Amino acid sequence: MKSYSIQEINEVINGVIYGTTSQSITATEQLEKATTSEISFIGNKKYEKFWEGSKASIAVVNEDISIEPGDNRAFIKVKNADLAMSQILALFAPPTPIFRNNIHKSANVDETAIIGEGARIGAGCYIGPKVEIGANVTIYPNVTILDECTIGKNTIIWSGAVVRERCHIGNDCIIHPNATIGADGFGFRPCSEKGLVKIPQIGNVIIGNGVEIGANTCVDRGKFSSTVLGDGCKIDNLVQIGHNSKLGKFCIMAGNSGLAGSVTLGNGVIIGGSASIKDHTTIGDGAIVGAGSGVVGDIPAGKTMLGYPAVEARDALKQWAILKRMVGDSKK
Repeated sequence: MKSYSIQEINEVINGVIYGTTSQSITATEQLEKATTSEISFIGNKKYEKFWEGSKASIAVVNEDISIEPGDNRAFIKVKNADLAMSQILALFAPPTPIFRNNIHKSANVDETAIIGEGARIGAGCYIGPKVEIGANVTIYPNVTILDECTIGKNTIIWSGAVVRERCHIGNDCIIHPNATIGADGFGFRPCSEKGLVKIPQIGNVIIGNGVEIGANTCVDRGKFSSTVLGDGCKIDNLVQIGHNSKLGKFCIMAGNSGLAGSVTLGNGVIIGGSASIKDHTTIGDGAIVGAGSGVVGDIPAGKTMLGYPAVEARDALKQWAILKRMVGDSKK
């Protein structure tokens, strides 16, 4: 079992220790559930009230904390408790699944595929013709990577994921279980003779460096060219990204949100959970779309939008307040 003193933990996060404790720490836990051998954190002043009832000996806290740690307890004060806690969680992270051999004997790797040094390929994987796998890539069991794809160095692809032909994934990415990269875009046109005619989707998907794609998320290939996800994008579980959409750098999409075809997101755009974005819409740098919102038109940079159809947040709040008053008055 891993065990660290408060001094050893502080060497990792470079905070300032307040209070004293000799308790060794063997795990992390939220305040309400923590035991004396577990470290917790307070990332917001509204959670200070839970400290007295917690059994945690140590908490990582923001610098603006207004309470004292108490007897045989201590705080490690840092500028950002959430970021510091991510470093501590890495200390206690359990080992990843074991590979007995770098390439499992049941993996089907085409003879024309190029496998980088230190890459690991699990049981039941299929690596197609002319695929290029970078150095130190980890591909867990039952992943399919089809023809002419490239996977950048240090990328991790979890079980059940499918990367279809001619798609490209950058360095240091994480693709979670059952994600699908490069499925056909949703393209059909009505025909009096045949009903709905499928429009061939002959493009691909290009994913930048440091991108994370959640479980069961689908990124559709472009109809003509590429669907593009810029460096550092973080995509939650169960997200749909339609064909020919373009995401800038460091965009965030929360669970169950979706982009229709040919949506353009600038850098640093945040899309809340279950939000829907109409096709051929452009959302500017740093804009925020609230959870459950429906975007039907372009959004300028830096705006925060709420509602269905989405309007500026302050206008949405005014509308909701007026509606609440109207409903209240109707009941009198």
